[in-house]
Amino acid sequence: MKIAIVTRFPRIPEAPRGGVESVSVNLVRALTKIEGLKLYVVTTDPKTLAPCVHHWNGVVIHRLPFSARTMISHAIGADSKAVCEKIRDIHPDVVHSHDVYGIMVSKLALPRVFTVHGFIYADTKLSDSVLAGLRSMIWKRIETSSWRKQPYIISISPYVRNQLEKFVGAETKIYDIDNPIDDAFFDIHRTEERMRIFSAAWLSARKNTLGLLESFTKVVKSIPQAELILAGEPKTEQYYAKVKRFIASEGIENNVKLLGRIDRSAIMKELSRASMFILVSLEENSPMAIEEAMAAGVPVIASNCCGMPYMIENGRSGFLVEPNEPQKIADKIVKLIKDGNLRKQMGQRSKEIALARFHPAIVAEKTVKVYKEAYKTACG
Repeated sequence: MKIAIVTRFPRIPEAPRGGVESVSVNLVRALTKIEGLKLYVVTTDPKTLAPCVHHWNGVVIHRLPFSARTMISHAIGADSKAVCEKIRDIHPDVVHSHDVYGIMVSKLALPRVFTVHGFIYADTKLSDSVLAGLRSMIWKRIETSSWRKQPYIISISPYVRNQLEKFVGAETKIYDIDNPIDDAFFDIHRTEERMRIFSAAWLSARKNTLGLLESFTKVVKSIPQAELILAGEPKTEQYYAKVKRFIASEGIENNVKLLGRIDRSAIMKELSRASMFILVSLEENSPMAIEEAMAAGVPVIASNCCGMPYMIENGRSGFLVEPNEPQKIADKIVKLIKDGNLRKQMGQRSKEIALARFHPAIVAEKTVKVYKEAYKTACG
């Protein structure tokens, strides 16, 4: 079976940037281990001036220019036409699109599977960008129109499914399949440091970085030795300035470390040392960072909204918290710092869940079943 995977795919597969690139690399790598598949990747790249082809792990990768000035024009303009033309040249049995690429290929008359990683309109609304509200409305119209044209959708979370079902008809089949993570995260040797709290996310309003820092100041009042390690780039310089001002004003410079963007090996090292992982975002679908922490056997504190409650067993594998209640977040952090047996039990349960749901071999097997159904239906 010939499969065209249309997605964001990094130039260096060992160094993906962002959740969609990580998912794409992990899934494609896992699919190469399944017999009977011939894999092609079609992607766009701002650094690519002319179409080019290269190979990775037996996969043919077509890299096309990202020539549009905005993401919206990229999704519905000339770049979209170029992507569709390349797919027609490949003539695959099934097209599997991800993220914005699902919009680009929604009119192709080929068996199609679309993985919805999130909602661009929701992310845009929570951004610090100019005219965020108006841009969010435009994206919502584009996205929902695209969903209605999809015969098969993979939802990465029941939360995503619930949102999709408001817009698609009965003719669209939706499958719940989690994101795959790199299987190396299951083999991390843990030597935890009790006071070390780790978080990996963009520094941004949507990720609620300032809310996390406010919670942490309350932890420090109770446990002055506590450390908060933040890995991630600032989404905007303005927000980053707010973060640094807050840290300075609260006098917690010695308790907070801003690592910036770090690579996979550094994230694995941090997970090996952390006593817990925390993410108190205001909007998430199925964060890769939570999956990776769970695979490493790290207890997780996460927001009780959007897709996160479907990942965490509250009280068993971690804690769910209200993202706008700093004192209650602080109380859960302190509880985990003080209770080593609870951290161990939660870490073990986290790993069990991750093995059953997020291992790339499991995800690839479920995905291929959807490919076969899409192809079989199209062939009559």
